[in-house]
Amino acid sequence: MALTLMKGSEAIAEAAIRAGARFFFGYPITPQTEIPEYMSARMPEIGGCFLQAESEVAAINMVYGAAGTGERVITSSSSPGVSLKQEGISYIASAKLPCVILNVMRGGPGLGSIQASQGDYFQATKGGGNGDYHLLTYAPASIQEAIDIMMFAFDKAEKYRVPVLFLADGIIAQMMEPVEMPEMVDFKVDPEKKPWAATGWKPGDDPAKRAVINSLYIETEALSVHNEALQATYREIEKNEVMWENYKTDDAEIVVTAFGTVSRVVKSAVDELRAEGVKVGLFRPISVWPFPSDALRETAVRDGVKAVLDVEVNEGQMLEDVKLAINGDKPVDFFGHLGSQFPTTEEIKQKILEMKEAK
Repeated sequence: MALTLMKGSEAIAEAAIRAGARFFFGYPITPQTEIPEYMSARMPEIGGCFLQAESEVAAINMVYGAAGTGERVITSSSSPGVSLKQEGISYIASAKLPCVILNVMRGGPGLGSIQASQGDYFQATKGGGNGDYHLLTYAPASIQEAIDIMMFAFDKAEKYRVPVLFLADGIIAQMMEPVEMPEMVDFKVDPEKKPWAATGWKPGDDPAKRAVINSLYIETEALSVHNEALQATYREIEKNEVMWENYKTDDAEIVVTAFGTVSRVVKSAVDELRAEGVKVGLFRPISVWPFPSDALRETAVRDGVKAVLDVEVNEGQMLEDVKLAINGDKPVDFFGHLGSQFPTTEEIKQKILEMKEAK
């Protein structure tokens, strides 16, 4: 296939369409507004539905309804907008409905800035809405990786009947890169394969086949059973759906952890330090829930590794997961900036060199 130069937001939206999405509900907010803008033009061309809702709250509840019919539905927003969607996301998770949600992170808290950030890691991986639930969450580091993940995101959502979240950021959405766009998936709802979906029922049909979409369980015993079933699903996801990248870690004395766009800055620092003879490597989680704890431990808790450095554009939110994986067996340090200020290659190199000298 030929490479095409595309803006991230438009490429990700087109990938969702090619993966079978035919319903988009959303609301404009910088820096992801080009996603609904693109969808507003493309969905009518392919017989899909684009609807700009009156609010983020309305949009996520429209996702709830469309997902309940078994269709492939997607929504997108940026940090404050995703916060408004949290109640609906919790309902969707409880109702066991598959969908895809894009969070193009910006600086915070509050309205913050319109620039890229990584401050929503806790929200994405530790909850966000009420109750005990998880979203299968990916943190792509490039436009092409976001496209590639999108092509199986709906399959994973439907396999486990969970929402899938893309934890992207404004840089990925706004920059342009050459990408390879996949072919269109021929997706149609098959009621036999989705007996849970509300695809139509009329009097006289088998009552057992009547689909009821619900997240309300008045009796504590019923709610307990429901929650146990959800947790069993999450355990399956933890077992089967962990993704990560190891970059030059085989002989690394210092292992750097980073996710998303900032991992590209780290990778540049690794390459430059390697050219200077410094043994350093990058461990990059691609799935941030489930977090690749075992893979990180295998990479970093071994002979030869002297320390681990976590780099993020936040206060050190993924740092907690890194420390849990290392479990005190290696020193763990942190370097990052708050808001939307990305660390530079030189800053990261300097921090690594300081750690090397200290060991």
